[in-house]
Amino acid sequence: MEYNPINEITGQVLDASVAVHKIMGPGLLESVYELCLMKELQLKGLNVQRQVPIPLIYKGYELSKEYVIDLLVENEVIVEIKAVETLLPIHEA
Repeated sequence: MEYNPINEITGQVLDASVAVHKIMGPGLLESVYELCLMKELQLKGLNVQRQVPIPLIYKGYELSKEYVIDLLVENEVIVEIKAVETLLPIHEA
């Protein structure tokens, strides 16, 4: 099996997410989890950017709205934080 750095990064993101949830518990705002997850990933030595604007491109056209991602890890993995009471089918994207 070939080494894939994306798998390494996503594994660390998952581990960090579980750690944050264990420490902070449920019921907080997404912005709180976002900051905590960013710090946890940084403590693991990962490069993390927060609230990164990216252009919205449709059929090759850049539209007049920027999309802002919650976290960008190692310039490879996009992390969108969701804090909901119950996961619904709409959350599965």
